[in-house]
Amino acid sequence: MATTKISTQDTAQDITPEELSLVRSYLLLTFIHKVFERDCRVIGKSGLFKTPQLYMELVSTGAKKTSLMLQEVKRELDLHDLRITTIRQDVHGVEARYNCRDYPGELNVLWPGFRREMMLRMRAYLGLANEFSVITREEHVEQLAMTL
Repeated sequence: MATTKISTQDTAQDITPEELSLVRSYLLLTFIHKVFERDCRVIGKSGLFKTPQLYMELVSTGAKKTSLMLQEVKRELDLHDLRITTIRQDVHGVEARYNCRDYPGELNVLWPGFRREMMLRMRAYLGLANEFSVITREEHVEQLAMTL
C-alpha cells in the first residue's frame, strides 16, 4: 500500500492522483528496467543456457519497452512540473521524495505491493499471461529481493 505525505498546508498545490500515479510508475519502471538489464547480463555470462541469445532477446525486448515507457513518464513528469528528488529503499519498501510545483512531498510503497506490481508489469512487458504463473508466491519474493 502506498502512503503519501505532502509537506504543505495549501490544498490547491496538492499532488493529484494522476501525478501520484506518475511518481509510482516512474519508480516501478526504473526498478523493472534495472532488473531486465541485470538479468540480460547474467543470462549472457552464465554459460548455463544452450541458446542464451534467445532469452537475452526476450529480456532485452522487455528492457526496451520499459525504457520507452520511462521516457514517456519523464515527459509527463516535466509537463506536471513534478521532479523526483530522491529515491531510497530499505527493508520496508521504496520511498520517493519529489517536488510538485515547488512543493515537497513523498511517496512510500511497501515491498509486498511494489514487488507484486513489478511482477505483473514485467510479465506484461515480456508478453506473458498473468493468470498462468508457474512461480509460487514465495519464489516471487525471493527472486525480487534485490538491491538496486
